Amino acid sequence: MAHTYRPTNYGALDGGGPVGGGWRDRAQPYALLPLRIFLGVTFVYAGLDKLTDSQFLAASGPDSIGDMMRAVRDTSAVPGLVDLALKNPEGFGYAIAYGELAVGVGTLVGLLARIAAFGGALISLSLWLTVSWQTEPYYYGNDLAYLMAWLPLVVGGAAVLSLDAMIAARRRRTM
Repeated sequence: MAHTYRPTNYGALDGGGPVGGGWRDRAQPYALLPLRIFLGVTFVYAGLDKLTDSQFLAASGPDSIGDMMRAVRDTSAVPGLVDLALKNPEGFGYAIAYGELAVGVGTLVGLLARIAAFGGALISLSLWLTVSWQTEPYYYGNDLAYLMAWLPLVVGGAAVLSLDAMIAARRRRTM
C-alpha cells in the first residue's frame, strides 16, 4: 500500500499534533484582530478629528474640506466625484467624518464587520481616487494601503471577540 502524504501541524514550535491542535491552529482565528484594532482605532480617530475641527468642516478657508477638494479637483482620477462633493463641501465633510466613525466603531466591536470593512474600503477608495491620486510615487499616499488593508476584513469579517461572533453563537444555541 502506498503512503499518502498528509500535512500535519507537527513542528518544534507548534507544541501539538494533528489531534490536539498546535498554537497556529489556536491563533488562526485571531489573525485579523490586530488589523481590526488598528483600522478601527484609526478610523474612529479620523472621524472624531474631523468632527472636532471647525476649519475642516467649512466650505472654504485654511484646512477646509472645500479648499482641499478644489485643490485636488484637476489632478484626481474622478473629477466628477470631486464636483459632487463640492456641491455641498460641509455635508460631504460630515458624511466622511460620520462614515469613518461608524466604520471604526463597527470594526472595533465587530458589529456587521464585513459591511463596516466594505464601508472602510469604499472611503479609502474614494480618498485614493480623489485626494491622494496625484501622489508620486503612488506608495507615498496612504489611502491605497488602507484600501488594501480593509480587503481581508471584507472577506474574513470578525470571527472572534466581536458582536457578530456572539450573535452567531447565540443563533447556534437556539437552533
